[in-house]
Amino acid sequence: MRVLLVLVAFVLLSGARDPILVPEVSQHEIRLRQGFTGTELLLFGAILRPDGTRAAAEYDIVVILKGPTQSIVVREKQKVAGIWVNADSTEFRSAPSYYAVASTKPIAEIVDEKTAAIYELGLSWLQLSPIGTIDPEEQVRFASGLVDLNQRHGLYREDSVGVSVSEQVLYQARIFLPSSVPIGTYTAETLAISKGRVVASASSSVEVKKLGFERAVADFADESAVLYGILAVVISVSMGWIAGRLFALV
Repeated sequence: MRVLLVLVAFVLLSGARDPILVPEVSQHEIRLRQGFTGTELLLFGAILRPDGTRAAAEYDIVVILKGPTQSIVVREKQKVAGIWVNADSTEFRSAPSYYAVASTKPIAEIVDEKTAAIYELGLSWLQLSPIGTIDPEEQVRFASGLVDLNQRHGLYREDSVGVSVSEQVLYQARIFLPSSVPIGTYTAETLAISKGRVVASASSSVEVKKLGFERAVADFADESAVLYGILAVVISVSMGWIAGRLFALV
C-alpha cells in the first residue's frame, strides 16, 4: 500500500491529463516446487482523476493476465471403426500458454467488438494466428477447440464480474493459477475504459519459475532435447521390463 501511495503521488505531481492508473500484483515471482497445487494471484491498484480525486465510479476496469505465447498444433479426433484417431489439424503461431481476464461487468457491455478484438478482451477475441492457409470456418472450429481444451485444464479463464471496486478508488481481482501453469514471464495488464474507449492502461510482470529437481529436469529437457528423449525412452522400457519380471515372480 505504501508503494501504491508513492506512485499515485508521483503521477499527480507530473501533471498527467489522463486518468491515473496505478496497478500492482501480490506476487512478482511464483516458485513452482514439488507438491505445488496452484496459487491465487491478486491484481489490485488505484484509479484517480488527474486532479487526484476519486474516479473509479466513472470507469470500467479490465485486468488481463497472459502467459508466454507459443506455437501449438491442434488436432481433431475422429472415431474410425470404434477407435479414436487423429484427423485434421492446424497450427497456431501465437497462442498464449495461459490467459485470464476479469472485468467489472461483461465485456460486451463495456466495449464494442472492434475494441474487444484490438485489445483481446475475452476468450472470444484472442488473436490465434494460424500458420498457412485455412478455411475461416475451420479456423473458428479449431480455435474454439483450443480455447475449450485450455478452459477445461484451467489455463484459460474469464470472469465477467471478477473485478471489485471499493471506496471509488481501489480495485482488485483474484486470478487462480493451477498446478499445471507453464513457466515463463507473464504480463498483468490493467485497462481503464470509459464510454467504450480505453483511456488508460498499465502493466507489470510476473515470473513463474520451477525450483529444485523439477527445474533441473526442465532445464535438461530444454538444453538437451534429444538426449532427454532417449533417456525417457530408456527409463520407460526399463520400468516396463522390471514390472514384467516382478509379475513373473508372483
